[in-house]
Amino acid sequence: MLRSMTAFARHEQSSAWGVIIWEIRSVNHRYLETAIRLPEALRSLETLARERIAVKLSRGKVEGTLKLQTTGAALTAITLNSPVVERLLEVAGELEHLMGPGTGLRLIDVLRWPGAISEAEPDLDEIKLTLLNSLDAALAELVTTREREGQRTAELIEQRCAAMREQVKRVRARRPEVLARWRDKLLTRLADIPGDADPGRLEQELVLIAQRLDVDEELDRLDTHLNEIETVLERTEPVGRRLDFLMQELNREANTLSSKSADADTTRAAIELKVLIEQMREQIQNIE
Repeated sequence: MLRSMTAFARHEQSSAWGVIIWEIRSVNHRYLETAIRLPEALRSLETLARERIAVKLSRGKVEGTLKLQTTGAALTAITLNSPVVERLLEVAGELEHLMGPGTGLRLIDVLRWPGAISEAEPDLDEIKLTLLNSLDAALAELVTTREREGQRTAELIEQRCAAMREQVKRVRARRPEVLARWRDKLLTRLADIPGDADPGRLEQELVLIAQRLDVDEELDRLDTHLNEIETVLERTEPVGRRLDFLMQELNREANTLSSKSADADTTRAAIELKVLIEQMREQIQNIE
């Protein structure tokens, strides 16, 4: 199934530490390029997050952002350094005895005293599984969006392939008429030349003209490439690069057809083919 490289997903999940919010954006890119934004306390999860993304996606510029809305110090364990606080209160009591009532410490003064409280680093082993599972859910939503956009693109490509087949069919049907017209034109010109025309020379000229106007191989290759595109669209693996290569091959055959054109209708068909190819190429640039 075709996947677009442009998509956005947002997954929100409640946990014991607060609300986990993953936002993932992706746009087209030649390779997979990943940028992860995490809270400073969770920077060690970046490598694991990149690995999870690489499993699900093969191409695209991906930006992932983790927002963790905590209540109070949900991620940080605050502990009281009792010996320091007890000694601080003893000193404060001595000072109050010397300086008089009203000079004691307030609670906020104790909390601000260096070493009175300590903040422990979060235990990532307890929370990383939840965070990564939430990331997987966000990636699943992103892949679903990319597949949905890819399906719409596949339909557009199929429509243009069908239109190209009609142009190829039209050119092929007109080939006998084009060759007959050139034969008549050559005979008319020879009739204007004084003297008897050499039948052998006439046949030789007709053969050369037929060779110059022969587009059967180009038409056959166009049909072959269109068949390959339809086959590729049914594959499950990423096919963006292969489709891009097929666009180059189609464009090459359309240019050759245009250069061999011997009538206005064939020229118009070649131009229409190139327009359809360019429309497909623009869509395929965004396919994974």
